[in-house]
Amino acid sequence: MQATTVDADEVAKFERMAAEWWNPNGKFKPLHMLNPCRLDYITAQIAAEFGRDLTQPRPFAGLRILDIGCGGGLLSEPMARLGADVVGADAAARNIPVARLHAEQSGLTIDYRHTTAEDMAAAGEQFDAVLNMEVVEHVSDPLAYLTACQRLLKPGGLMVCSTINRNPKSFAMAIVGAEYVMRWLPKGTHDWKKFITPDELFDLVRQAGLTPVDRKGFVFNPVSWSWRISDRDLSVNYVTASTKPA
Repeated sequence: MQATTVDADEVAKFERMAAEWWNPNGKFKPLHMLNPCRLDYITAQIAAEFGRDLTQPRPFAGLRILDIGCGGGLLSEPMARLGADVVGADAAARNIPVARLHAEQSGLTIDYRHTTAEDMAAAGEQFDAVLNMEVVEHVSDPLAYLTACQRLLKPGGLMVCSTINRNPKSFAMAIVGAEYVMRWLPKGTHDWKKFITPDELFDLVRQAGLTPVDRKGFVFNPVSWSWRISDRDLSVNYVTASTKPA
């Protein structure tokens, strides 16, 4: 087995929540609320990068996509419905049977694996796109992890990576608000010190051998109780796109 950036304590947190993945009012309620916004960004980036028409049936047919840190499959399943050949990988073993069962119940074929980015890269796996959503703030060595993700991309491939900014506002909203006030997440789900600013993430992405091409914010509106994509507000949740030189 390859050296890993998996943080055992972080994995244990998600192991304890595995059965909750598909409960829209459970411990992953924030992700269920955010998911349409995430999918809008992801599908638009993939379509633009690979010249796909999202109005057509199965527009991602022929693309091999990795959902790293797939959890219960909240992103893997939509990608499969769009026609992609999807591999969902997670370091938390208990997530995989949950994801497999839900995919089977949904009539979808998805290759779910209990593995790490490092082990898949060492095995020579290659993908057109890597979805790296809300993972980098949970690993022990972000640069080593992102380098493994870069190795998993084919030349010309696309990585979409989202995480949480590090500033007083993100502490107030992502930790105090989400974990203590709203109780959307169990206390201790996030470690503010492991949050990464957009500039830091772009620098890490470049060091890993990728070229950053876009970044946007995911902004929550407490009045409409909904998320939107923002060109300017990256103060808490944000997402980036980067490509591997051809």
